[in-house]
Amino acid sequence: MRVLLALALLAASTAALAAPGDVQRFPAKGPALAQLRIHGSTDIEVFATVIADYQRLHPGTEILYEDVITQDIYARYLRDRDGAQAPDMLISSGMDLQTRLVNDGHALAHRSAQTDALPAWAQWRHEAFGISYEPVAMVYNTRTLPAARVPRTRRQLLELLRAADAPLRGKVGTYDVERSSVGYLLATQDGQRGSMAGALLGALGDNQVQLEERTGVLLDRVSSGELSLVYNVLGSYAQARIDAGAPLGIVEPEDYTLVVLRTAVIPRSSRHPLEARRFLDYLLSPRGQQVLSREARLMPILPAQGQQRGRSPERSYRPIQLGPGLLVYLDGLKRRQFLEAWRGSMRQQAP
Repeated sequence: MRVLLALALLAASTAALAAPGDVQRFPAKGPALAQLRIHGSTDIEVFATVIADYQRLHPGTEILYEDVITQDIYARYLRDRDGAQAPDMLISSGMDLQTRLVNDGHALAHRSAQTDALPAWAQWRHEAFGISYEPVAMVYNTRTLPAARVPRTRRQLLELLRAADAPLRGKVGTYDVERSSVGYLLATQDGQRGSMAGALLGALGDNQVQLEERTGVLLDRVSSGELSLVYNVLGSYAQARIDAGAPLGIVEPEDYTLVVLRTAVIPRSSRHPLEARRFLDYLLSPRGQQVLSREARLMPILPAQGQQRGRSPERSYRPIQLGPGLLVYLDGLKRRQFLEAWRGSMRQQAP
């Protein structure tokens, strides 16, 4: 099935594909009884299938979904939380910033049979909840990077970046960690888990790495052949493009594959907290998890019926755990030191 085509057709029934910051209104399918305002970093055209299914169960709920980049979800909430347009739910892959909101007392607690089914690494204090998980991958253009040269580990990527013929010079991309909070989270996690993180950053800089804020832009550039490979990007968006015919391949690094949780938080300032709790329980229900998996092509956090409950993702996956450990690199001094080192690596561009 051409997943992106199906998603585009669904989104086209109400609006064109959304740009970051766009707001889409999903009117109630019957007499309007409730409203829910969501700020989310998941593209509207992806999440539209989830909202449509929820409204089949609750046709009296009007939903307003605003596509907001991860860093802005945090900043805008703090700025606008007392206003009329304050969100009722925040859904973001920026796990560290979601954790900070919880830590600073901005979240409502919620406990139900659905939230209790989450594994321990996927919820914190009954205030931050993983709704899906996202393996972090390398994505390459199958037409411009020969199969024999595709790296399967970070060491192999480092060797390719250092190769004499420089096949990735100006043709490799990743997140700009100064603008992308997900990029910052992943870079700091690499720094904690891998001894070669510094060398890899330096080699990316030497190869004139192209930096972008959003996953979609990186994937556009590698799909067109402008880039040959992008490093440390969210994999589900790439898979949807492959299903639609893009010449892409995905590598989940064999040394370790970071796993980001797409997390939901109900802000303390929510004007419709009961509806937000109902929507969260839907997302974590067997039906909601199935829609996230089959329709939105996001990996469900809970196993399907018959699978072992509460187990971690498979293979070399390393889930980033919700909790206070994520606050370390949000400390002002730690962040400044990390960014200074990162900028130094990005300037190591060979002539």
